[in-house]
Amino acid sequence: MRVILSFVIAFVLSALLGKVLIPWLRALKAGQTIKEIGPKWHMSKQGTPTMGGIMFILGILAAVLLAGAPDLAAGKFGALFVFLFALVFGAIGLFDDYMKVKYKKNEGLTAAQKFLLQLAAAVLFIVLLRNFGYLNAQLYIPFLNTTFQLPWILYLAFAAFVIVGTVNSVNITDGVDGLATGVTMPVSLFYLAVSMAWGMTELSVFAGAMFGGLCAFLIYNFHPAKVFMGDTGSLFLGGAVAGMAFCLDMPLILVLIGVIYIAETLSDIIQVVYFKATHGKRIFRMAPLHHHFEMGGWSEVKLFLVFTLITAACCVLAYFGVIRRFPVVL
Repeated sequence: MRVILSFVIAFVLSALLGKVLIPWLRALKAGQTIKEIGPKWHMSKQGTPTMGGIMFILGILAAVLLAGAPDLAAGKFGALFVFLFALVFGAIGLFDDYMKVKYKKNEGLTAAQKFLLQLAAAVLFIVLLRNFGYLNAQLYIPFLNTTFQLPWILYLAFAAFVIVGTVNSVNITDGVDGLATGVTMPVSLFYLAVSMAWGMTELSVFAGAMFGGLCAFLIYNFHPAKVFMGDTGSLFLGGAVAGMAFCLDMPLILVLIGVIYIAETLSDIIQVVYFKATHGKRIFRMAPLHHHFEMGGWSEVKLFLVFTLITAACCVLAYFGVIRRFPVVL
């Protein structure tokens, strides 16, 4: 029941905030600056309000505090930890978006500044989860239903790498209308299903809120987008996706449920490496991957549907790969 309440609170509040936030962002001239190296037809998106992720961030916060109040009162802080962790990344993105809007360039914080801030947040989060008993240095292997013990320092380094990588992969995926939103929706449902099955109600509340907030945001973000989530939203979502994986103590499942995020990032890396190695040749028409398919004639709606359905299928498979991790209490 509280999961439904969480969904409703996040959905309704996020949807209502959109009615207010989008005109306000337009009045502030908080429009997205489109990269000149991107697809030429994306230039028509120039000036579309950005920082729209604020609406689902606030919706999720309200749901965690209201629907999750009994868990907080009982000392179960998992949902709050994940939200605050994701919020740190959202704040980094907000500052980045603000710099882009202020100086009218598609550049904010430097890569080094982002990396150091994200790395510090990741390390603090993992230490916090360990101290509150949400995880240890055992690495769970999906499908095999076994664990592999790692030295704590090695696990911490692994976790920091996975978190920073996941966050930036979600950020890269946010390249066409609704794509990051659509791909992350089945991921949130996956987290909802496993946390409910294992009786982790505080995390179910967060996952339900995340799904509700994204459903509301899609009303405004589906093609043609009336607002972009910006780095504010995409970095927050990346933090939430990574944070839930570690709070549920199964980070390796990100390889499966995050297959689109990973494919987007790998396409970017492969393109750059191959371009430099061959002095100007390319494997993809344009990177990241969604632009490759766009250049091949795919519409933004087709990209949204195909990438979301691929993620949904992988999430269903992932559910059966981890469901034996803890006893099912349903």
